[in-house]
Amino acid sequence: MNTISKQASKFKHIAIGLGLAVSVAAAANANTAQNTFQVTATITSSCTVSGSALNFGSAIDPLAVGVPLDASSTLTVTCSNTTPYAVSLNAGSNAGGASNFTSRTMKSGANTLGYQLYLDSGRTTVFGDGTASSSTKSGTGTGSSQSISVYGRVPTLAGVVPGAYTDTVTVTITY
Repeated sequence: MNTISKQASKFKHIAIGLGLAVSVAAAANANTAQNTFQVTATITSSCTVSGSALNFGSAIDPLAVGVPLDASSTLTVTCSNTTPYAVSLNAGSNAGGASNFTSRTMKSGANTLGYQLYLDSGRTTVFGDGTASSSTKSGTGTGSSQSISVYGRVPTLAGVVPGAYTDTVTVTITY
């Protein structure tokens, strides 16, 4: 190798060495900065309620069937976990007032058939809106469906006129 080639080779090695030194020095002097940010979610309380028809029967013989005539139905409540709730019923569309629980009535045309809805199978606590000696059903949501029984009673069939009797009761869930 000639002298110029040897010197070029030395400069090449020095340049490579300096490049590594500069790279190491730059990495050693690198700056960083940090900050934070929030991650959020707001979960709201939520409830739904549905019910199945309370059917006292479709072929009731008032001369052969003993009274009182009892039946039951189920409401299904689903509330978000830990959400407190209260379920209430109105007196029905034929009672003459939303809280007129003593006058719950099914109708077939102009004919009427009295009935009552209860919270307990012994049929002693009227299921209503918490007024006029009625009670509501309270609970706490689990995030899964919960069943609430509604117990119905027709106290008498005396003098009832044959027909298909109906009423519509509104169920409300407060949470």
